[in-house]
Amino acid sequence: MLILTCPCCGVTGEETEFHGGGEAHLKRFGPGSTEEDFHNYLFSKVNPKGVHLERWRHNNGCGKWFHAARDTVTLEVFGTYPAQTLEPPQSIKDTITAKRPGWSWREFA
Repeated sequence: MLILTCPCCGVTGEETEFHGGGEAHLKRFGPGSTEEDFHNYLFSKVNPKGVHLERWRHNNGCGKWFHAARDTVTLEVFGTYPAQTLEPPQSIKDTITAKRPGWSWREFA
């Protein structure tokens, strides 16, 4: 079971207190975009084996969205950070790189 900490209110809880919202840091496309861009935004998601950056909502708490960096194989959570940020904080990137040599933020950007 995942144990997450909401960076907005500081509450730590099991994943049942939260709701997953898919991949984080997506470039959003809507009306006025090309058919291909809109299709890729809706249907082409990354589902890696290993480090993944995801959106989560604190359903049974403050109700706010945040991002989490975790390993999809081991369920290890590297950290959480506010959803308004454009990339993971350097401390989380350093933690991931220390545990998963060769990992790069550029893979997700």
